[in-house]
Amino acid sequence: MESIIILVFAIGYLSITLEHPLKLDKTVPALIMAAIMWALLAVGFTSGWFNVVDTHENVFSFLGMDHHIAEEGFNNSLLHHLGKTAEILVFLIGAMTIVEIIDLHRGFEILKGAVKTKKKRKLLWIIGILAFILSAIIDNLTATIVLITLLRKLVYNRDERLWFAGMVVIAANAGGAWSPIGDVTTTMLWIADKVSALGLIEYIVIPSIICFVVPFFIASLLPVFKGDIYFDVNEDKEAERLLSSKTMLFLGLGAIVSVPVFKTLTHLPPYMGMMLALGVVWLVSEYIHPEEDFTQERRKQYSAHKALSRIEISSILFFLGILMAVAALETLVYGTIGGEEVGTLRYLAEVLQSAIPNQDVVVMMLGVFSAIIDNVPLVAASMGMYTAPMDAQLWHFIAYSAGTGGSMLIIGSAAGVAAMGMEKIDFIWYLKKIAWLAAVGFVAGAIAFLFIENYF
Repeated sequence: MESIIILVFAIGYLSITLEHPLKLDKTVPALIMAAIMWALLAVGFTSGWFNVVDTHENVFSFLGMDHHIAEEGFNNSLLHHLGKTAEILVFLIGAMTIVEIIDLHRGFEILKGAVKTKKKRKLLWIIGILAFILSAIIDNLTATIVLITLLRKLVYNRDERLWFAGMVVIAANAGGAWSPIGDVTTTMLWIADKVSALGLIEYIVIPSIICFVVPFFIASLLPVFKGDIYFDVNEDKEAERLLSSKTMLFLGLGAIVSVPVFKTLTHLPPYMGMMLALGVVWLVSEYIHPEEDFTQERRKQYSAHKALSRIEISSILFFLGILMAVAALETLVYGTIGGEEVGTLRYLAEVLQSAIPNQDVVVMMLGVFSAIIDNVPLVAASMGMYTAPMDAQLWHFIAYSAGTGGSMLIIGSAAGVAAMGMEKIDFIWYLKKIAWLAAVGFVAGAIAFLFIENYF
C-alpha cells in the first residue's frame, strides 16, 4: 500500500513536469494527486495496513492503540499540514493582490523613466539590477513579468530582446533567493521557521550577488550586448497622467517590505503582516484619485476588486495540491531508523545521507534538480527530510540552491516559465545561449556560500 501512494505521487509529479507536452495545466494533476494520496492514506490507516507519523514524530497505529486516539492523531496531522499550507497561500494571495493594485495604477511604468541609456551593455546592467532588487521585494515571478513588459517598450528587435529576457531570469532568481518574500521557496522556509529574515539576508545576499554579477559580467563581454539599441525614451507618457502611479508604487512596495519587520516586532506569523499590508494598500486605493476626471465608473478600473480578479488562482491551487501531496508522504510511515518508525521523507533523507555522506553535495544536487522539476515540492520535501534548527547552514544552502538552480533551464523556475510564455523563448535556444551562464553563476555563488559559512 505504501508503494501505491508513492506511485501516485510519482505519476502526478511526472504529469506536472510534462505540463507543456501534455497541454494540461499542472494544477490538475497536483490537486488530483493530493486528494488520492490522502484518501489512500486514510483507507490504509483505518484498515491497519500501515501507520502514520505526525509532525512531532508521534507514531499512530489504528490497530495498536485506541481507535479514537488514533483517528484524532490522524485528523490532527491532516489539519496541521493544511494549516501550514494555508499560511503560505494566504501570504501569497496578499502579496499578489498588492502587486496587482500597483500594476492597475501603472506604478511599474514609473520604472521606465529610470532608463535613459541606449547602450546595450549599460541597459543590460540596469535591467539586471532592477530585476535583482525588485525580485527581492515583489518576488521573482512578478519582477520578471514587469521587466519583460518594460523590455518590450525598450528593445524592439526580438532577437536582442530574448537575450535580455534570459538574463532577467538569472537576475530575478538570484535576487529572490536572499529575501524571505522573494521566492515561494524562501517564503515556505521562512513561514516554517527554518530561516529568519535577517539570517537569510545575512548568509545568502553575497552568494546571490555573485550568482547575479558573474554571468552578467561574462554576458556584457559578448558581441550581442555591444552597440546601441534604438527607442524613443519620450514615447510613452501615459503613466505620467495617472496621479496615483508613484504613490501606489512606493506604498505597495513599502507595505510588502514591512512584513518581515512586522513579524520581527510582533512574533506573529508572516501572513498576519501581509494581511495588514494588504488592508492598508486597499484602504488607500479606495480613496486615492488616479485621474483628474475620476468618476465612480472609472474607480472600478483601479479597485482592489479588479486586482483580485487578476490573481492567478490556478497557481494558488497548484501550491495547495503539491504541498498537501508532499505532506502525505511526510505523514506515511515507510521504514525504521534505529528501531524507530519514521515518515517517508525522513527515511529518504537517511538513505541519501548514507549514499552521499557530504550534505553540501546533496543540496547542490537539489539545485540542479530544481532546474528539471519544480523547486516548490523539492523544498517542501527537504523540510520534511531534515530536522536542523532555525538558520542552520543546511536551510540557507537549500534556499540558495533551490532559488538559483532553476535558472539553468527555462522551465526550471516560475520566472523562466513566465519569460518563456511572454516571449515564446525556445527551450533549446535558452539551453544553448543562457544555461551555461546560469550554471557558472550558480556554481560561483555556491562556492562563495560555502566559503563564507565555513570560514566566517
